[in-house]
Parts: sequence; C-alpha cells; structure tokens
Amino acid sequence: MNTDLDTLLERARDIRLAIFDVDGVLTDGRLYFMPDGTEFKSFNTLDGHGIKMLIASGVETAIISGRSSPLVERRAANLGIQHLIQGREDKLTALAELREKVPVALGQIAFLGDDLPDLPVMRRVGLGMAVATADGFVRQHAHGVTRNPGGAGAAREFCELIMQAQGTLYAAQAEYL
Repeated sequence: MNTDLDTLLERARDIRLAIFDVDGVLTDGRLYFMPDGTEFKSFNTLDGHGIKMLIASGVETAIISGRSSPLVERRAANLGIQHLIQGREDKLTALAELREKVPVALGQIAFLGDDLPDLPVMRRVGLGMAVATADGFVRQHAHGVTRNPGGAGAAREFCELIMQAQGTLYAAQAEYL
C-alpha cells in the first residue's frame, strides 16, 4: 500500500494526534536486561527533538505500547508526550480509549509502528506509517515507510513529514538560524 510523498503529505495535512509505538520505533527494538533483571532502553535524541517540535506545532502526541516500562513513562514525561498507554497488546482498544480523551476523527490520527500488533491501528488511521526496520508484512500494508530505522531517526522523519504537510516545519527549523 506504500504511497508517494505527495499522497503522504496529503494524508498528514489534517493530523491532530500522532501516536508512537515504543520498542522498534522509539528504540531500535532490542531489549536490554541487567543481571538483576532491570531493563534499559536507548532512545534517540533526534527523535525526541522531533516529537518536541511536533508538540510545539500544536499536534497532540501519545504512546501506545504493548510492554510496560518506567523508562518509557520517564521518556514520555521528558518529551511532554500528553498521553501514555502501556502494557496493551490490543492496540485498537487502546486507540478507542485514547479517542475518548482526545476526540478526533480517525482521519486526523497518525501512527508510527513496526510490528504485527501495530497493524490494526495503522490500517484505520489517516496516516499509518512503518519504520524502515519494521516487519516486511507491516511495511507492505503501511501508508508509507520511513527511510530511517526505528530508534535512529524514524520518529523525527515522521514528525517532520506531518509538520511539512501542515506548513509548520520551516518556522520550527528557522528558530535555530
């Protein structure tokens, strides 16, 4: 289903809520465990700044993740992500719950994922994208695929696509000139 850039920009124009999966999207998908059982994750600062710019442009953000981690809670808080749903394998139900808090049409939602549990949401929202390192079947059924891999700039690319479509990207970048 992958579409060209113009079609992706058209889909991104009316996005009011951007949702991210975590493992494989905001991280490289690897799980790290210490001998004592504690977990750690590696997040990309470029992705983080992209999310901050997207929020500043007026788009609400959320995380829906199948796993639960205090690290994700901390990262979401640090970035200002407004909505966090963890430990939910049924992401469609999580999406319905999120829409009760953020009343937007499905066409106004974007989702960035990487694996099969993400597909039901990706196929129903206005802009469902996969990271470059996503499962092949997921990439086939996404509206678009990022050039960058998960945990290494894919979320930034997704955020900038939305901002480009909405005419806010240049102003956000120009603040740094």
